[in-house]
Amino acid sequence: MANCKRTTEGGKDFIRSQVESDLAAGRNNGSVVTRFPPEPNGYLHIGHAKAFCLDFGIAEEYGGRCHLRFDDTNPTKEETEYVDSIKADIRWLGFDWGEHEYYASDYFGRLYDLAERLIRQGKAYVDDLSPDEIREYRGTLTEPGTNSPHRDRPVEENLDLFRRMRNGEFAEGERVLRAKIDMASPNINMRDPVMYRILHVPHHRTGETWCIYPMYDWAHGQSDSIEGVTHSLCDLAYEDHRPLYDWFLDQLRIHHPRQIEFARLYLTRTVLSKRLLRRLVEDGYVDGWDDPRMPTLAGLRRRGYTPESIRRFIDRIGVSKTHSVVDIALLEHVIREELNATAPRVMAVVDPITLIIDNYPEDSTETVEAENNPEDEAAGSRRLPFGRVLYIERDDFRADPPKKYFRLSPGKEVRLKHAYYVTCTDYRTDEYGEVVEVHCTYDPATRGGWSDDGRKVRGTLHWVSAPHAVRAEVRLYDHLFDRDNPEEGEDGGCFTDFINPASLEVRDGSYVEPSLAGAPPGRRYQFLRNGYFCVDPDSTPGRPVFNRIVSLRDSWAKIEKKLGAGG
Repeated sequence: MANCKRTTEGGKDFIRSQVESDLAAGRNNGSVVTRFPPEPNGYLHIGHAKAFCLDFGIAEEYGGRCHLRFDDTNPTKEETEYVDSIKADIRWLGFDWGEHEYYASDYFGRLYDLAERLIRQGKAYVDDLSPDEIREYRGTLTEPGTNSPHRDRPVEENLDLFRRMRNGEFAEGERVLRAKIDMASPNINMRDPVMYRILHVPHHRTGETWCIYPMYDWAHGQSDSIEGVTHSLCDLAYEDHRPLYDWFLDQLRIHHPRQIEFARLYLTRTVLSKRLLRRLVEDGYVDGWDDPRMPTLAGLRRRGYTPESIRRFIDRIGVSKTHSVVDIALLEHVIREELNATAPRVMAVVDPITLIIDNYPEDSTETVEAENNPEDEAAGSRRLPFGRVLYIERDDFRADPPKKYFRLSPGKEVRLKHAYYVTCTDYRTDEYGEVVEVHCTYDPATRGGWSDDGRKVRGTLHWVSAPHAVRAEVRLYDHLFDRDNPEEGEDGGCFTDFINPASLEVRDGSYVEPSLAGAPPGRRYQFLRNGYFCVDPDSTPGRPVFNRIVSLRDSWAKIEKKLGAGG
């Protein structure tokens, strides 16, 4: 099983410290049981990965177990597709729950019985107020709420009404079951929260068996208790809900897990709200939940991120009780570090123009030796075809070059990677003035890209032999949003106002070396001087499709260098 960071700088994080304190005190008979409780109403994103790395990691570290429990209490939004995607994502990151796969819907009968127990204790009642009236009666953060006129119904009447709710005798919104706590509590979550609502909607697992469904605050703690969870790790947003979590368990006098909250992940240039991600998908801003611009694990996987890189990123950010925003440059830095050490270097020309070596023998081809990864001697080398007609990048030639331009231009000599020195002699343009063909001569004595006479060149270009090139589609992905925090609208604007129009550029006329013709989906490469790329599932035999994972430019490394220098 995979594991995530066990300690933060300076020692154990606060969650592990509390777990160890419980173990030292002999709580829960020395056992550790955690759970990851996703709602199956969308795909998991990298923020969820932080949560389940913690859930599974702590369970593994302390010899316990982690349950996967789907919070399927809202049938209006939940689908089996999401259940399957969640399980695939967790396994992809290297975790396994074994036989401990559960659903809140497994406990609908027991939750109902526990609710009746609270009614008998006089701690819950059926309310006839409408949803709007309940909000009105609840009060505000500065003003206490008002008791519902139905709050003091007799126990038997509440039991009768609740059973009739269960039997489908009432319309949606006509009645709810509420806990009877304290409408004057300074914690608004304790002001008689709703436990059950009526929904005449089939459930993805229970069908039409139920027409009342538990609210999360009711299902959460009781499900934890039923499963014997010892440590219920939650988003910091649930800190204000913890008194309610404890109240239910205390009233019922059942096994009482410890709820511990930690700060969720916030990431620049993206949104990590499932509601907003759903809107991006449903409104067509992206091409599905696995669009490589999405922060979903499915999207990151398709983009080319590895499970190891995501776990290392989560290790780096650590666990805290304080909200903070992580620069997405750190995530990009982590995948660059990995791929720099592991990804084969290959020749690929994304925006090609033709280079013709006029003094190279016509109809002649040779092969040149190219290393696969200079960071890994064991990676070996390969042979590349080389001939008279090549493709080079359009940006690697300038007819009128600016100062300090070291690539190809009239009269300039450059090195062709692994091959020869060439000197530009001429170029051709089309009717629009665009360069379409560059002519040069080569020096046969510089085979391998080196000169014995000591002369040096400043520029080195990558290339692909035109007769052997494989045409490919290259998708150049960038950040989906063009500002750090797109959720903060300006002048009433919406987060979609900040979608980056250049987040995807498709180059359908790119060329790659012949070894990539049958590259399997998921294989990762460094395109020399262009960045790191991954083969997309849309690839077909002889016509590969590549997604840019990240460019070679590492802004996070520059940030760290500046910080290290005291900047």
